[in-house]
Amino acid sequence: MAETKTHRITVAQRPLLLSWSGITDQGRRRETNQDAFLADYPLFIVADGMGGHAGGEIASQSTVARLQAVVSSGKVDGPSIENALELAVGDIADHPETTDEGTGTTLTGVYFDSDGDESRWIALNIGDSRVYLLRDDRLVQITTDHSVVQELITAGKLSPEEAEGHPYSNVITRAVGASELTAPDYVSIDVRAGDRFVICSDGLTKELTDYGIQHFLREHHDPGAAVDAMLAAALENGGRDNVTLIIVQVTAEEDSSSPIENTAE
Repeated sequence: MAETKTHRITVAQRPLLLSWSGITDQGRRRETNQDAFLADYPLFIVADGMGGHAGGEIASQSTVARLQAVVSSGKVDGPSIENALELAVGDIADHPETTDEGTGTTLTGVYFDSDGDESRWIALNIGDSRVYLLRDDRLVQITTDHSVVQELITAGKLSPEEAEGHPYSNVITRAVGASELTAPDYVSIDVRAGDRFVICSDGLTKELTDYGIQHFLREHHDPGAAVDAMLAAALENGGRDNVTLIIVQVTAEEDSSSPIENTAE
């Protein structure tokens, strides 16, 4: 089973426990895995690389490496993330195996932001990987895809049903490294006990509907068990792409029996 890690936080003088787990798989049809992820408190990120030869793998891994350095610095916020992305763009462009002008990566995830008495989640997104939130037993997509299909849906020219299987379904309009630097979209979310985030590449959402994601969250409370179950289902349903996902959940500490590996106030 995928490993579940934990970290104690305090929000409005109330102790809460964060638990998370992440997993990535090549899938059943791809020759390589061009996805990468980072699950290291307080930042949880999925990157889905694209580009010929080894380009996609280079783009996603370079971006995750730069963001890991941000976590190690102890200062995770919008400016530090955007500075890391600028450095990653340079890494991608300078890499000797990166020759495809279309090389780049999506980037999506959440980070925990605490400033004095105020705490929040910040979701960020570039591309068509997604962040979902299960709150009060209702699953909501927090991020908006940067894709041709989503633009058509927003313009009222395409229904969500028509979008499934659309010939441009894989065409994204924003990425890290594909062109000049693009800043992420940000969404601020309040912190509540019981919340569960799913951060995933489109390799998961190609194979599982929103209903399916919600089903596995209901069936498996432990994040490690839930990511294992979702990955198995995605592979069973075809595994047409690399599959990467992270689950992060917030629990009232008095309601959790999980061991605490890392603590912070």
